[in-house]
Amino acid sequence: MLAKESIISAESIGTDGTTTLISPTAIGSRDAVDPGRARRVAIPETVWRLLVPLLLVITWQAVSSLGWVNDFVLPSPAAVLQAYGELWQSGDLQAALHISLWRAGLGLLIGGGAGLLLGLAAGLSRSAERGYDALLQMLRTIPFIALVPIFVVWFGIGETSKIALIVGASITPMYLSVYHAIRGIDPKLSELGQAFHLSRQHYIRLIVLPMALPGILVGTRYAAAAALLALVAAEQINASAGIGFILNNANQFQRTDIILAGILVYAVLGILVDALLRHIEQRVLSWR
Repeated sequence: MLAKESIISAESIGTDGTTTLISPTAIGSRDAVDPGRARRVAIPETVWRLLVPLLLVITWQAVSSLGWVNDFVLPSPAAVLQAYGELWQSGDLQAALHISLWRAGLGLLIGGGAGLLLGLAAGLSRSAERGYDALLQMLRTIPFIALVPIFVVWFGIGETSKIALIVGASITPMYLSVYHAIRGIDPKLSELGQAFHLSRQHYIRLIVLPMALPGILVGTRYAAAAALLALVAAEQINASAGIGFILNNANQFQRTDIILAGILVYAVLGILVDALLRHIEQRVLSWR
């Protein structure tokens, strides 16, 4: 009688939000009848994102430990970590990160800001679109690496050519995103602004910018990714500091472990910048 009452009284989670205990006997009988209803453990999204890279690192270490690959061709993850320790103790990594982030940040600020203003103007004015849209579309089709020789001729081999290359790579992604975001605004909102007799400034501030904000933030992410890609190419132009300088020195001394360490630094920077921009996007666009 007691067993029967415990099974009857131990119900599952109800639809009204109430929760009661479930006896082991009831759990076993329900799972045996319907295994699909067994409780599943929720795995966080971050774990799923890190699962494949972690498996790759484990495989990489196993291949290196078994001697299937020459250490000179592909050093083990442990050797790469030792290279990081060497660069950190000497202070080269900290100085290189500061210089590289400054180059990428300045180029993104100039290129992204110019692309934002040009996209706003072209999205709001047909005359501006006819004036330079074709030029920017042609610039978009040119690989930014192809601009390296001419930028060296124009700006020399100093910092100006490196910043100019990053600017050229980041301007078009921002321009295209902002332009299409503005042109994609519902025409009924424009009619609403006209019905309320909004001025040009109020129309841009109250309707255009809020509606185009998702496209602007997406364009910022694209422009940041392009800026980091251009940074890799820019720091190959006779760099005297930065991550590219470390890679060039490691190549001369045939330090494959340091080369891999520098490449992974670029990858981590890209992931961190994208994660930061995604976080900002979620906070700013929480109303969506």
